Amino acid sequence: MPAKLELIPLGGLGEFGLNMMAVRYGQDMVVIDAGLMFPEPELLGIDIVIPDISFLVENRPQLRAILLTHAHEDHIGALPYVLDDLPVPVYGTEFTLAMVEARLEEHDMLEETQRIAVRPGEPFQLGPFSVEYIHVTHSIVGACAIALTTPGGIVLHTGDFKIDPTPTDNTPFDLHKFADYGRRGVLALLSDSTNVERRGYTGSELAVRPRFEEVFARAAGRIFVCCFTSSIHRIQLALDLALETGRKVCFLGRSMERNTEIAHSLGFLHIPDGLLLRQQDLRDAPRERVVVVISGSQAEPASALARVAVNSHRAVEVSPGDTVVLSSRIIPGNEKAIFRMIDHLYRRGAQVVYDTGEGPPVHVSGHASQEELKLLISLVRPRHFIPIHGEFRQLYQHAELARSLRLPHLQAHQVEDGEVLELAPQELARTGTVPVGRVLIDGGSLDELAEDVVIRDRRHIAEDGIVLPIVAISKATGKLQNDPEIVTSGFVSPEMANGLLARARDMVRESMAAANVEERGDWSLIKETIRHDLKRFLQKQTNKRPLILPVILEV
Repeated sequence: MPAKLELIPLGGLGEFGLNMMAVRYGQDMVVIDAGLMFPEPELLGIDIVIPDISFLVENRPQLRAILLTHAHEDHIGALPYVLDDLPVPVYGTEFTLAMVEARLEEHDMLEETQRIAVRPGEPFQLGPFSVEYIHVTHSIVGACAIALTTPGGIVLHTGDFKIDPTPTDNTPFDLHKFADYGRRGVLALLSDSTNVERRGYTGSELAVRPRFEEVFARAAGRIFVCCFTSSIHRIQLALDLALETGRKVCFLGRSMERNTEIAHSLGFLHIPDGLLLRQQDLRDAPRERVVVVISGSQAEPASALARVAVNSHRAVEVSPGDTVVLSSRIIPGNEKAIFRMIDHLYRRGAQVVYDTGEGPPVHVSGHASQEELKLLISLVRPRHFIPIHGEFRQLYQHAELARSLRLPHLQAHQVEDGEVLELAPQELARTGTVPVGRVLIDGGSLDELAEDVVIRDRRHIAEDGIVLPIVAISKATGKLQNDPEIVTSGFVSPEMANGLLARARDMVRESMAAANVEERGDWSLIKETIRHDLKRFLQKQTNKRPLILPVILEV
């Protein structure tokens, strides 16, 4: 009986981030990408979110390798946590692996992880999989699609991409290779859905140059350029224009310094001698001769630009006449923080340049729009088309876009995380499901996983506050030694608290008096009695349900 070719999405279908796709042929499996997701506001205090990999752990002997398409966090960010349970080889392009190594070093996993650099157009074998990386254009260098040729057929995974006709590094999207696979016959195409709602074509990276040139020509004071720290092409543009206009460049922000150092060491970022300025020399340098390339495009609270915006950065401040260029998209959910940061910058007299939909762009997306998506499908002409990387509506629209092309034999499928898809030339069968979900990392390590109950309690405290009744009980008699104390936080206003807490103390005293000797001698029982009576009283008085944590002191 021939082996089965299966696709098992473990993340990235129905959400942004958590990108992870398992491909299995018989008893051999590879995984494409291992991404994280940054938490929504309701996940109070959570640092990052990673995919549930229990299915991979259960099938550990089958896993050959993890193949990385590119180095964005939503594709590599979960890797240190995944490798902790699954110590398998990791494949990627030179720049992607350099970025991965920086993450692994932070987790003391660099020496124990096998990393294998690949080059586009040079196939290699992993068990039954012949793997070929295909160069694509994206907002980061070293991005690739991955073609898996198996005895059961060819699976082509695009990764994130756009079709940029004029890339700044002069290395075009490899349309010929996609067309070649189309002629050979592709069983399944898995394609990026991020920008499926946008008509037309995504702008080339060169499209931002006119706006940048205008800013550099007109700016009277310092120029701050803020972009994603992985946008090496955008950073190179800032360096080139700084050189042309006689300005020195200073990198600010830990991730900006680290990523530019990596890119420069690998030859992806060209920095002429004498162009860089040290942070300690910023204040003394003529303002009209300085460009600060800075991190913090999403207004993260501890980021460099967020601190500069409120004059709390030790190296530099924003002053009247300075120009701040926000050359990045606003990630959904970050709007309030970003516009609050922009307000701070305006208060300090800066001119803030960001995309408003009018005039030349200061940022272009790294994801393909509708016409590029259709072009790729038409070149590959797959038997099965599966949208990936997007929320449900985007996956739905991408499948509809593929159907609209009316290509012979093409079947478009909308798939969700956890479905096991068995691929055959004539049909795609959904043969079952595997465990999927979100693992919440609180504190930066898998030793500090946040359970649902933790999030529930945090949400409870955030909405209604916390009340701590403190009771001192005699060890000998089990009676109150003095009046109960009640400490609150986030519960009611000080004006309302005085009378209410006095009555609450009476309530606790009455609960203690009503308890029998056995209850007073069992701390767990008396705590539950106090909690129950106080909860009922406070809810009746305030219509709130604070988290109540009785504290018993034995004296």
